Amino acid sequence: MRFLERERAVLTKMLPGLDESLRAVPLMELESPRSPGIGLFRDSGGPGLLVPVSCKGKGASALDALRVQRALGSRSPSLAVATTMHHFSMATLVGLVTDGEGLEWMLVEGVASGNRLVASGFAEGRPGAGILSPSMTATVGSDGVRISGVKRPCSLARSMDLLTASVLVPGERGARDELAVALVPAESEGVSVSGFWSSSFLSGAESDQVTLTDVLVPPELLVRTSGLDGRLDELQTAGLVWFELLMTGSYLGVASALVERVLLNERVPESERVRLLVEAEGAMAAAEGVARRLDEGCPDESTLADSLYVRYCVQDALARIVPRAVELLGGLNFMSSDEVGHLAACANGLSLHPPARSRMTGPLATHLADGPLTVT
Repeated sequence: MRFLERERAVLTKMLPGLDESLRAVPLMELESPRSPGIGLFRDSGGPGLLVPVSCKGKGASALDALRVQRALGSRSPSLAVATTMHHFSMATLVGLVTDGEGLEWMLVEGVASGNRLVASGFAEGRPGAGILSPSMTATVGSDGVRISGVKRPCSLARSMDLLTASVLVPGERGARDELAVALVPAESEGVSVSGFWSSSFLSGAESDQVTLTDVLVPPELLVRTSGLDGRLDELQTAGLVWFELLMTGSYLGVASALVERVLLNERVPESERVRLLVEAEGAMAAAEGVARRLDEGCPDESTLADSLYVRYCVQDALARIVPRAVELLGGLNFMSSDEVGHLAACANGLSLHPPARSRMTGPLATHLADGPLTVT
């Protein structure tokens, strides 16, 4: 089997035509602020990747999704990162409404059937906060909830149809305050998008600033967590595992694009080509182990710990793979095109996503000593 053949086969199976469409567009065009990549993803049915088939989605397993993200990363780093944030939001929403009925489930079905893109306003980037910790302020009125706040960077900012946001609302019938997830239509009055991402790297991910100013969210677009008291921590754990897994696969795909170029270069010694191949496939095998655990059932604290171990392990692997691949490709490849330098720079992005390894040293040490795992 050729390098990346398995991943691209899964991409073609789940999202027919997308790989061919991406391959037809020059890399640097896919990586530009006006990239057609997000539109191509939408047209292929990508928004429903993690939505069950019973709700008009693609019903992808975690293993399938990991392989899809690696394949996307090898074609367009920006698209892989942006779509990971959509999948993160969708995995969380699907987890919130697992009973398969009611208005909430209709919202999930609507995203899949309408190929709507969902940007994440969750608190995945805030130190010490769970993914569902309120990231915006909310006031409750007779007509719904009014939300204000800022999310930056927010991938898919200019292409999103909906923004997810966690809010704290009064409990029903006088109960204590409870968490809720609001789905904010992008065209809502009070929603604005402004520039934030000034780097040329990953600019196709549309990671700009989204500002909500007294935005009205009607009750039918508010998913309450009151019935999830015993599962809320499980859902937050699952959300973080999905985030770490798919981000890891996306950036491994970026590095794989460089490895693929080396493997196709017959002037590079076989020993060097095989060395890079072993590193890349070993890293992917580790990530696939986490995906299989996620597919086995609701992930627990140990699964989250493993997802972090693998993510940091892959970071170290990329730190070896990327510079070696650039060196083996040689100066002419680097000087004659922006592609090699761009891929090399983008592949370093995994280390910039939360939670940073330096902040998790203490919590992971505590977990290894049989203490609870906290994410900071």
